[in-house]
Amino acid sequence: QDHIFSRVQLSGTYNVRKGKLQLPVNRWTRRQVILCGTCLIVSSVKESQTGKMHILPLIGGKVEEVKKHNHCLAFSSAGPQSQTYYVSFDSFTEHLRWHRHAAKMVSQRINSVDLSCCSLEQLPPNLFYSHDLTHLNLKHNFLPADQRFSRLRSLNLSNNHLGQFPLAICDIPTLTEVNLSCNYLASVPSSVGAMTNLQTFLLDGNSLDELPNELGSLQRLSYLGLSFNQFSHVPQVLERLASMEKLCMAGNNLETLILQNFRLLRVKHIDLRLNKISSMVPDEPDLLRHVTQLDVRDNRLTDLDASVFPRLEVLHCERNRIAGLKAKGCLLKGIYASNNELRQLDVSPVPSNLSYMDVSRNHMESLPDWLCEAKKLEVLDVSHNLIAELPARLLCSNSLRKLSAGHNQLQKLPERVERPLLEVLDVQHNQLVELPCNLFLKSDSLRCVNVSANKLEHLPPSSLSEESHSILQELYLTNNRLTDKCVPMLTGHSHLRVLHMAYNHLQTFPASKMAKLEELEEVDLSGNMLKTVPTTIMNCRRMHTLIAHSNAIEVFPEVMQLMEMKCVDLSCNELSEITLPENLPPKLQELDLTGNPRLNLDHKTLDNIRCFRIDPPPTFSSNEASGGPAVWSHGYTEASGVKNKLCVAALSVNSFCGSREALYGVFDGDRNVEVPYLLQCTMNDVLAEELHKTKSEEDYMTNTFLVMQRKLGTAGQKLGGSAALCHIRHDPTDPGGCFTLTAANVGKCQAILCRDGKPLSLSLLHNVGLEDEYRRIRQHRAIITEDNKVNGVTDSTRIMGYSFLYPSVIPCPYVQTVTLSPQDEFFILGSRGLWDAVSPTEAVEAVRNVPDGLAAAKKLCTLAQGYGCTDSLSAVVVQLSVSEDCCSCCCSEPPQPPPSPGLGPYPPSSSAIKERPSDGSLPVPPSSCSEISSEISTSEMSSEVGSTASSDEPPQSSLLPSARSCCALHPACLASSFQRQLSSATFSSALSDNGLDSEDEEPIAGVFSNGSRVEVEADVHCLKAESSSSSSPQMSLPSSTSQDRTLLTLPPPPPPPCTPEPLEEGIDMSLGEAENGLERDESWQGVGAGGGDGGKLAGKRRINGSVARQEKSHNLIEVAADAPSKKSGGYFTAPAQPDPDDQFIIPPELEEEVKEIMKQHQQKQQKPPGTDQPTDYYDTPL
Repeated sequence: QDHIFSRVQLSGTYNVRKGKLQLPVNRWTRRQVILCGTCLIVSSVKESQTGKMHILPLIGGKVEEVKKHNHCLAFSSAGPQSQTYYVSFDSFTEHLRWHRHAAKMVSQRINSVDLSCCSLEQLPPNLFYSHDLTHLNLKHNFLPADQRFSRLRSLNLSNNHLGQFPLAICDIPTLTEVNLSCNYLASVPSSVGAMTNLQTFLLDGNSLDELPNELGSLQRLSYLGLSFNQFSHVPQVLERLASMEKLCMAGNNLETLILQNFRLLRVKHIDLRLNKISSMVPDEPDLLRHVTQLDVRDNRLTDLDASVFPRLEVLHCERNRIAGLKAKGCLLKGIYASNNELRQLDVSPVPSNLSYMDVSRNHMESLPDWLCEAKKLEVLDVSHNLIAELPARLLCSNSLRKLSAGHNQLQKLPERVERPLLEVLDVQHNQLVELPCNLFLKSDSLRCVNVSANKLEHLPPSSLSEESHSILQELYLTNNRLTDKCVPMLTGHSHLRVLHMAYNHLQTFPASKMAKLEELEEVDLSGNMLKTVPTTIMNCRRMHTLIAHSNAIEVFPEVMQLMEMKCVDLSCNELSEITLPENLPPKLQELDLTGNPRLNLDHKTLDNIRCFRIDPPPTFSSNEASGGPAVWSHGYTEASGVKNKLCVAALSVNSFCGSREALYGVFDGDRNVEVPYLLQCTMNDVLAEELHKTKSEEDYMTNTFLVMQRKLGTAGQKLGGSAALCHIRHDPTDPGGCFTLTAANVGKCQAILCRDGKPLSLSLLHNVGLEDEYRRIRQHRAIITEDNKVNGVTDSTRIMGYSFLYPSVIPCPYVQTVTLSPQDEFFILGSRGLWDAVSPTEAVEAVRNVPDGLAAAKKLCTLAQGYGCTDSLSAVVVQLSVSEDCCSCCCSEPPQPPPSPGLGPYPPSSSAIKERPSDGSLPVPPSSCSEISSEISTSEMSSEVGSTASSDEPPQSSLLPSARSCCALHPACLASSFQRQLSSATFSSALSDNGLDSEDEEPIAGVFSNGSRVEVEADVHCLKAESSSSSSPQMSLPSSTSQDRTLLTLPPPPPPPCTPEPLEEGIDMSLGEAENGLERDESWQGVGAGGGDGGKLAGKRRINGSVARQEKSHNLIEVAADAPSKKSGGYFTAPAQPDPDDQFIIPPELEEEVKEIMKQHQQKQQKPPGTDQPTDYYDTPL
């Protein structure tokens, strides 16, 4: 009995009823209930310790919820004599816990026990009482083995830190399967010969370099895993293993492949991946007839003659340095030879059984003629070569279904097209001027054609009559030279679902032609010269995605009446007015209207849109002060993948920790949304803290990633994500010094700097292809699976999250710092999908002449989608303008003190609101935040706009210093139109369990958080203001264009409740930034009327704006009177930036000191601009 109670999992006193609920004789009684081992034990409360109890065995039984009773479960045993107990629990939590535990038991088999990942150091004694136990999984523990299991057939002791072979298992004769992989075994004892029934023996991931001869007596052994050990040759004892069909020796130290050693082996499949093989010593082909599969991926071969294997069916030799490849074609079914230096391919005789051939990323200039005679060839991938011409009869094949020939030098395709079975044709990135005239007429099976990035000026006809047999569904024509004349050629493709025609020369898309494409679901017409979207798009009832950014569209199409619509992107156009229907499409998730400077939108039902983007009020860029040019400006975009999940996020803080720093980031969760969201919300906050601790770029960047790994918490245990950060800073101790750019990355997000028009990589891809990384993960006993993934999970050896793979997979980043110079034009941060589709060279060329950051980022993502990328995409383009002396643009004025989010003039109730009503900002009640949009950055809109702008007239600094907004995200006031500022970190009430307050339900103008995405931007900003002799604060207005600044004179603000009195601008007056538990570092804008001609500051130039999400608003006047107090919470209480409450609130004992500082500051501001204060004098929190 003591033994039983030592195994109790759950216990409690509950109401219990036995038998069927329908029988009136059975009553509910209070009983002691225990879940123990695999049984449910019920006893009276008094006699629970005396041994009088009812035991219900649960294995094979059932546990079910009883719907008629609250929190009630029915436990039933198995078999014909089954019994049922009903237990009514006191709470839902208990009910859930019991249900979960009991459900595990009823699903167990008595002969199988799984104790993996339990951190056990010794086995539970009760295991030894189970005589029926045949399968025991002890993976990931710290256990020695035990021989007391007489009938054990399967034993898993992998990842148990075993330093010596557990001799005890050799005395269990019944064993058929033993897994000892990923331990520290240096040798195998001769006593293994006693396990005569052994069929599977896994010894991968140890330190073995030889095997005992006694292993040869295991005649039933069919699978022996020896991968990732220290073997330098093939053990001779393997010749005696008659049943072994596969030689698994990947990841060893073989340098020369002596085929003579394979003569007597019976193996059919040879796996020698990831060795160090540089040469092969051939043998007589007749002695190697048993080998059908050869895998020599990731070695050092420069030449491969596989013709010595006469019956070879599948050959894998990717990622070597092979220039010449020979193989016997008799039985060959698959050739996988990508990422080599192949110039010729010699296969004879003609491989009549060949179905798959991949020779992509080689140096092939032509293809062998026998390809047209391979009667079973279905997939041919010859992309990324130097091929100028395809075989003449290739498009006459009766077997070929997919042809990938992109990234070559093709000037034309074969003219001969005779009813091929071809379904997918990908010839992007060539030099095609035209397509074969009968390509669509004769190809009845074509479903998908990608001819993006060519020089096409027209298209071949889809039919010769009204009737068309085309079944084409996807057509990618992005980045060609197509004009309006080609549009009529599309109408015969009546089944077309996806049409990408971005970045061509289209001026119109005739409505009559669109009307015939009724099955269209996704259309991309971006980067043309369209003035309208055809009205007949309404005929496309299945349309879910319309992308037409970077055109000259003036009229919003009526696509909101299409019920399937999910995504509409009309950014960077000339839209002025939009009328939306009362009821928006129920599935609408994204509506992007940024970059339409004249847009006047009045609609109040945008609460169902996951991400609504519209321009915030115009501002100027980060470093523009007194008309000086800015050093950087940015734009960003992101796009969901085909599954409509946004698994990427971007971060931009245009003015990070002061006016002379900026931070940008891109995060990619591959298929999860949680990790990029957490990284985006928290990483800039962590970096700001680390900057205070060390000034070494490598140290603070590395520490940021390591601390962030811990903050991922449970989300980072099983999930992971790539990250790239770029931090621009200026050495505060050296006023005449240069700006530096520090980039850090893990995973597959990368940053590229354009220097003199050439791409300079700032990132490094960490994978097993790097010698140091491979050596490191081998030391930690990791296994690389055939898809080149660490333990089958991720192909990046350094990545955020995936902490269950530590220490093989770590979050330690690659860090690189470069000094910015006038030759540096811009840099790009991109997610994995972007760089998979667009090369760094093409990316730089594509956006080098795009003057506007948002349009540049949009173009990159659109190109990637046009080239076939179906993943989530994110791109941030940061344009640089560094002068010869690196910082003249920033040193023309003394440093600014950081402003408080709310301090400054309050808007008087005046006509300021007339020009743009506050409800023009589309208030929407927030809903959940499951996915992220990158940020609130007006910077896309206006950081570019202000980046090179300077005042036409000298600023009126003699009257007072001009207002300085250090972050385009948080603009200062814009004349006579009162527009409330965006929140620096926008969350919705759904996150209140993370410690966020969610009391205030009023939305902020221009900030949108309708659901799944959150915009995050935050920082301490600098704003100059000065009290005049009448103590009226005056602010000059930043200009978002090169127009006059307008001055405002406003009455002083009333002191807010929790501060003693109005103090210096850099001091937080706690005006509601605690609202929602968020930090709102708003250098706030748009206050008050009075600037006579300020209305024209709205800007003549196109302003490409940011994603601005709807959130809780606060009228600044109301906030001053009623500022909520900040609640405590987890580290997520404030996802972006140091807490303003901690940073700026002045305790009473410091008031006098602060006043003194203010006084000195005001005196200094009377001096001419060239003061000698250190640049960060006012950038430190008081």
